[in-house]
Amino acid sequence: MAAKWIELVTGSLEHKKQYRQYKARIQALPEPYHAVATAVQRYLTYYAGVTDGETLVKMFGDLADLWERAAADRTPVRAILGEDPVEFAETFAQAYTGRQWIDKERARLTQAVDEAERGEQS
Repeated sequence: MAAKWIELVTGSLEHKKQYRQYKARIQALPEPYHAVATAVQRYLTYYAGVTDGETLVKMFGDLADLWERAAADRTPVRAILGEDPVEFAETFAQAYTGRQWIDKERARLTQAVDEAERGEQS
């Protein structure tokens, strides 16, 4: 009973556990994969704006899979990222749909314009 209440307030405990596992996987990567995976993850945290824990855990888990495979195969970092690491990260993020923090503001803006328009017609 208490766990359900705590999860209601803090979010899924399972997602938190999976996130910690993801972070441990990234920490275990050899250089330069660790540094690049950490940098990409940081960028995704700001850029993607995902607020849905399940989507976020999936995205970061897939990112860890990618870098673990690259490290195992000794694939050069640039072979993964290409010439533009920002483009890579943004394209990667687009594969993961979920609620984003901006969705609330988009709805709020649309509603404000709709209400203003109704006021003009009166």
